[in-house]
Amino acid sequence: MAKNFDFLMPSVNFFGPGVIEKIGDRVNALNMKKPLIITDKFLEHAENGPVVQTLDSLNKANVNYTIYDGVEPNPKIHNIKAAKKLFQENDCDSIITIGGGSAHDTGKGAGIILTNGDDITKLAGIETLKNALPPLIAVNTTAGTGSELTRHCVITNQETHLKFVIVSWRNVPLVSFNDPMLQLNVPASLTAATGMDAFVQAIEPFVSTNHNAITDGLCLQAIKLIEGSLREAVANGHNVKARTDMVQAEMLAGMAFNNADLGYVHAMAHQLGGQYDAPHGVCCALLLPTVEKYNIVACPERFAELAKAMGENTTGLSTRDAAELSIKAMRQMSQDVGIPSSIKAIGAKPADFELMATNALKDGNAFSNPRKGTKDDIVKLFQEAYNQK
Repeated sequence: MAKNFDFLMPSVNFFGPGVIEKIGDRVNALNMKKPLIITDKFLEHAENGPVVQTLDSLNKANVNYTIYDGVEPNPKIHNIKAAKKLFQENDCDSIITIGGGSAHDTGKGAGIILTNGDDITKLAGIETLKNALPPLIAVNTTAGTGSELTRHCVITNQETHLKFVIVSWRNVPLVSFNDPMLQLNVPASLTAATGMDAFVQAIEPFVSTNHNAITDGLCLQAIKLIEGSLREAVANGHNVKARTDMVQAEMLAGMAFNNADLGYVHAMAHQLGGQYDAPHGVCCALLLPTVEKYNIVACPERFAELAKAMGENTTGLSTRDAAELSIKAMRQMSQDVGIPSSIKAIGAKPADFELMATNALKDGNAFSNPRKGTKDDIVKLFQEAYNQK
């Protein structure tokens, strides 16, 4: 018997060159009287950048707003509390996030504590939110995390260096904007890191225990697009076709993992990112081949399908041999876009592995991994990723 499943995504998603011009009209249609704009200082001051273009549309639509520009990578609890304070002081009624995953997570986190209590650490987990967030629109500027589409909010406790996830349908933005023209000036290193995050987010749901026929199709198409466009986007950020294809890919991957969930790569990457304040996409890329090689025995036929989607020739090969080619392709992609080979590059220390392994198994992404591991297994995976050359 086929299993039942739900499928979550924003009710409206604007995609394509120039769609940012529509945001003012959409804000008015949603009766958002005074949104809090959540972004970072770099984007706010970028000449004719995403914030300028968003504000231009809002101004034309006679929308009043307040700006919080304190977003930082791996957003911390103090970031979301500062945004909440500004929201309340200025009588805001809604939120618009402009940026990549950090901006969207900050906006979701601020919305959560505005309506569900100030101690967000008590809300970590799956479907813990009892109350709706303020209306939320996400303007996406990286291809990327998929956070503009998803129910995931990832926050770092700056005191414990622990990342935690609040997964709830209430976190899904009402509207997303993905305008590839906003991404033409994204640096190569950030393009690579966010692109690898999208790559991982297309792979993990495909082998997740919660995959279904709809998410399978999304994953495979995302992988094909990434294979054909990420290298080009890193090499030439003004390649509009590559940027457009990557935006489509990250949207597909976001829709997939929003509904089929992830696995140990993300569960472990959250520990690396929280402990060493390292870029999330880089953490995912560093762990990807090691973790997925460990997972092959759980579903080799699915890894063989991944190899085909990644452009590998599997003709005449056994299922296991074809599956191994997917790991080779993952390593090659990371190498081609300039990802380091070892977690040493982000300052990882073996002394931290036991604690990180314990916390990884508690992460909300761990439960859908296809192979069930112990703390010792996770420690060994960290060690393998550390010793990679």
